[in-house]
Order: sequence, then structure tokens, then C-alpha cells
Amino acid sequence: MSTAVTSFRFLRLLTHGATAALMLACVPVAAWGQFRDASEELGFSGGGKAAFADYNADGWIDVYAGGKLFRNEGGQKFVVVNDAGVPGGEVIWGDYDNDGHPDLFQFTGAGSLHRNKGDGTFEQKEFPALPTVNSRGAVWIDINNDSYLDLYVGGYEIWQQAVHPDAIYISEKGEKFTKHWQSADGNYSARGVTAADYNEDGYVDVYVSNYRLQPNHLWKNGAQGKGAFTNVAMEVGAAGKPSQVIPYTGGITYPVCGHTIGSCFGDLDNDGHLDIFVGNFAHAAAYQNRPQFLRNLGPEGEYKFEDKSEGAGLGYQESYASPALGDYDNDGDLDLYFTTVYGGNFPVLYRNEGNWKFTNVTAEEKIPNLSPTYQAAWADIDNDGDLDLCTAGKLFVNEGRPHHWIEVTLVGDGEQVTRTAVGARVSIRLGEQLVTRQVEAGTGEGNQNALRLHFGLGSQEGPVDLEIVWPGKSVQRVEGLAVNRLHRIEYEAASP
Repeated sequence: MSTAVTSFRFLRLLTHGATAALMLACVPVAAWGQFRDASEELGFSGGGKAAFADYNADGWIDVYAGGKLFRNEGGQKFVVVNDAGVPGGEVIWGDYDNDGHPDLFQFTGAGSLHRNKGDGTFEQKEFPALPTVNSRGAVWIDINNDSYLDLYVGGYEIWQQAVHPDAIYISEKGEKFTKHWQSADGNYSARGVTAADYNEDGYVDVYVSNYRLQPNHLWKNGAQGKGAFTNVAMEVGAAGKPSQVIPYTGGITYPVCGHTIGSCFGDLDNDGHLDIFVGNFAHAAAYQNRPQFLRNLGPEGEYKFEDKSEGAGLGYQESYASPALGDYDNDGDLDLYFTTVYGGNFPVLYRNEGNWKFTNVTAEEKIPNLSPTYQAAWADIDNDGDLDLCTAGKLFVNEGRPHHWIEVTLVGDGEQVTRTAVGARVSIRLGEQLVTRQVEAGTGEGNQNALRLHFGLGSQEGPVDLEIVWPGKSVQRVEGLAVNRLHRIEYEAASP
């Protein structure tokens, strides 16, 4: 078992947090109001999709939004980094060359790859032109567990004219990327792309959110990670609720499901298995799928999914779009933030009450009626132990509750596990709950939560033990981590 762990301690903030916790203990939760729009004071105004990462390794999480890179200055302000060589489109972060610096992949247009030089600037590297044309989302994944990040890029459409293919690119040891696959037998209108090892076999799988009432795809990674993907969405209950069959542009026919825009993997019931929230835009007609909470039944249920949407408490709005999962109140379970894109509909924050029940706390937590947006991503931008929210071109600072927490940055060795540890899962046992998080590089529709993992611990005061399942199913246990701290944990190979 591993016990040697490096911790980042931001004493000023942590001391302030401890004082705040004592003050908060006297404040009724219902009167608190968790969030404050800090955009102006922080100097942030970035629309479009949002992608969080600590690109300059200073311990503060930065954000790329609206085609601009914002550098986090000690949690006090964000500064636009000019002349850094960033692409200007929509991006996801991942350290493709394992040099310890997260790089940028622009998935819009013809696509482009931008290497982080480690000095605050980026250089564009050669990358094949994308066939996806106008992609709305992509994800970094290590398909073959060779420690180098690969890419899955979704292809969207030109309405009633063409539907563009999805594509997979394999990294050749961080030197170049080659196209491994693109969809050919009729294309589907992909919006969001997200990934996880849903069946816990050690190889990452990909979930694609398709629009135009099309079934979603769950691409199961088979043949020992050699890139032989099989769409198992229908057989495991993750494609949607199919009804009548219709044709669409490109010559495909399919059973009507939903207009899915973005989806998220996350353990919503703390049983250690990664569930799916399916974010469906839905016109009023009853045959159009509403958003779905899908429970992963784990090995006993052959990793099929059970629809837990009925009675979950999610109210109907026509233009739901991009979801993001995060434990905003530090009580140990994942909450849901969900955007909308029609005027008169407003993004919502749902608190997870447990047992697949969710409560709309948008007004209670001081999130105003926001403008239409696809932007939704979580990160702890001020290192105070709670998750802040980027949405609708704004940054909402989380004012915190008197709950404990822990945050973990996982670091692969670059030989067995990619340096950014994408695909790794971490679990903490809290009583009967197994609180589980995964490192992911892409969620919702083209957004990215921070690579650093955040755990709310509720009233847990003492140290906690972690179990890390690295890609490939290597298990590492770390004991006695102090709460209310940021920790950095490096990969250690399992003992023979």
C-alpha cells in the first residue's frame, strides 16, 4: 500500500476556509446561497465552451473559453494570455506527449494540435485534417493503454444536406497521430462525446450523444484495446427509448429516440459504478425522449443500464442542452447543472438528494436566470475546496458550506499510464457509500471539467483512504490522506 503522498497546502486559503467553516456552522443552509457571480472582479468574460486545466503547473486551474486562454492569478483574477499560440476555436486539454504539460486539441473545423512548450506558449504540430467538418465535441482517451492519449472526434451535420463522420486518431508514441477509423455505413449527427470504462474491464469506452431523434452510441472497446469498437448502446439500455423508425439525411433509418446534445458519466448513487446522465433537448411531443438518468447495474447486472428518470424530479424544459456533474455542496454525491438554449428556458442546478432524487436549487443557491448557453464546466478555481462553475460566459464562485473535502491530482508515469491519468478512477469509502470519481478529458457538449478530482466528504473529519484503479486495472491504495487538502499522487506499479 502506498503512503508517500505529496500534498499542496495553500495555508492562507485553508486557514480562511477553516474560519469560514466556523462561521457557516451558525448559518441556516437554506439561507446561505452558494454561488456568487465573480466574473467582473475576476476579469473573466469567455463564452463558447469551457475547458479547465492547470496549463502552467502553478497549482491554480486555468480556463480556455470563447477562443481565449485565461491564466489564473492565484485565484484572485484571470488574465487573457495573448500571443501564446492558442488556436482560437473550441478545445480539450490532454498531455499527448507525456512531458508533464497539458496540450490543446482544437476539434472544430479542420482540427489542430497545439503542444504546450512549458514556457507559457504553444506550438502548432502537424495533425491530419478532420473529416468531421463541424464537430461539436471530442474526447482524449488512451484506447490501447500504451500511456499515450488518443482522440475520438464527433462529426455533426449540415441540416438536410450532409451528415459528417466520427473519427478516431491513434497516437504513435506522442510523435504523430494517424486516423484509425471513421464511421462509414451511414453517419449520425454527433453532438457531445464523453468516455469512461463503464464495464470495468480496464479499457476505456466512448459514449456519443446523437441529435435528430437518433439513438445514442455506446462504443465498447474490445479486442484488448486494439481499437475494435462495437456499438452496444441498444443491448445495454443506453441508446434511448426507441419508437417508430424514420429516415434521415445520408440514407440512414433509425428508431426515434431523442435530440441528445450532451451527456455525462458519473457515479450518481455512490455504488462505485459509473452511471450516465443523458441530456436530451425535447420538443413537446411525447415520443421525443426526455433527459435520462441511467444507473449502471455493475457486474451483477452485466453492466447494463436501468432508467431511473421517472420520479427523479427533473422538471421539463424544451431546450435542455449541455450537462455537467459535480458535488457543489460537498455532501459526497454528484449534483447536476444543466443548460438551456431557447429564450424563456433557463439553466438549472439540481441537488442530488440520494436515492435518485434531485431538487431544483437554482434560485436557492443564487444562480440567476442565465442566457442561452452550451457552456457548463466545474473546477475549484480558488483552491478553497469547493467547485466553482463556468457557464453562460460567467464564473460563479462557490461560497462553500461547512463540509469537509479532499482534492486529488493523479500523475501517470508516462510509460504505463498517461501523465494526465485520463481514465483513472478513484474511490473513497464513506460508511455505506463508495464515492467514486474519474479523470476525464471532455464532457457534455464540448466542455471539460478540471482534471483534478474533487470529493465532498460531508462530516468526515478524519483522514481517508483512496483506492485508485488506473487504466488497465492496476490498483493502488493510498492511506491516511488528510482532509481539506489538495494532494498529488503519482502512479506506482502494482506489486507482482
